[in-house]
Amino acid sequence: MDIEKPASAQQSVQPAIILVRPQLGENIGKAARAMLNFGLTEMRLVAPRDGWPNPMAGPAASGADQILAEAKLFDNVADAVADITHVYATTVRKRGIDKPVFTPQEAAYQIHAQPGKSAILFGAERSGLETEEVGYARSIITVPINPEFGSLNLAQAVIICAYEWSKNQSLSMPPSVDMLDAAPQGEFEGMIGHLFEILKEKDYFFPPERSEVTKNTLRNLLTKPSWNSQEIRTLRGVFSTFGKSKQSPRN
Repeated sequence: MDIEKPASAQQSVQPAIILVRPQLGENIGKAARAMLNFGLTEMRLVAPRDGWPNPMAGPAASGADQILAEAKLFDNVADAVADITHVYATTVRKRGIDKPVFTPQEAAYQIHAQPGKSAILFGAERSGLETEEVGYARSIITVPINPEFGSLNLAQAVIICAYEWSKNQSLSMPPSVDMLDAAPQGEFEGMIGHLFEILKEKDYFFPPERSEVTKNTLRNLLTKPSWNSQEIRTLRGVFSTFGKSKQSPRN
């Protein structure tokens, strides 16, 4: 199904991430970490198996503690989505449910483009969402995945949807490290000449009539971004030469 991408990357109302019957506190924490990685901060929990708050969630959140502290707790899906305009359920298409199915990318475009509050439902780790829980959604999100190994854990599913939503947000990339300017070719040639002098003293260039060919190989090796097997062997020969003492002239 074709979804029109928003014309510009504008800030939109972020969707709520609703975890339905999550089982392990660690998984709730990992989901919070995945959310914050991509700018999502509103978590809702529906009937977590081990209760809430859960002491195991904090360490797994790796710093996303505020999301856990502000997470809202609900007894059922109906209450959790009562104020939501657009509800998406993450699941494979279930029999008897006739709803539009979108990829995470397509759903993200819709969430950005349409007015009103959106939410994405994620089911329990082992069983996923029940049919009646999917019934609260207006659309289904299905992740294209290897049909022979369709196993995603809770945090993985959350991070895929969060990442797709973040593409149209103004998230900043980590600051880049200032790089020094590249050396001028004259300095580079000086280094290569220095290397050649050391190798000559170590009797690396043998036989003499092959010295220019060998030097060209070394020069090409040092000035290219990737090396082939012959160049690797050449460089290994250089390393071996550095470990040898000066030899008497070869006959």
